[in-house]
Amino acid sequence: MESWASAISTITLFVEDLPTAKEFYRDVFQLPVHFEDPDSVVFQIGSTLVNLLASAEATELVAPATPGGPGSGPRSVMTVGVSDVDAVAAELLAHGAALLNGPMDRPWGVRTASFRDPAGHIWEIAAVR
Repeated sequence: MESWASAISTITLFVEDLPTAKEFYRDVFQLPVHFEDPDSVVFQIGSTLVNLLASAEATELVAPATPGGPGSGPRSVMTVGVSDVDAVAAELLAHGAALLNGPMDRPWGVRTASFRDPAGHIWEIAAVR
């Protein structure tokens, strides 16, 4: 049987400050806004949509679960494959991102660097093999 999970179409990230998150993603990722309404801003990375959703709207989306807050620690890591981790890390720094770690060679053989968005979501850039 073939897996039904062939691609990620959308990642929704809950953010407390939508204007700040929008500015961060526009400046650091250097992407135009794909869609925007009063409660969300969407960017497209390759074929994946990254939906920044105002945290006040998150409860309706995940009910009956309760969305976690930014102070609960990292809740996920999204990885973007790049050809040159060091060059992209330098670009990220130039556009206002602060690296959490890296660039570094991981024990599993991949060079990576990580940074956090204003809402606390962790992004990693990793060398494409």
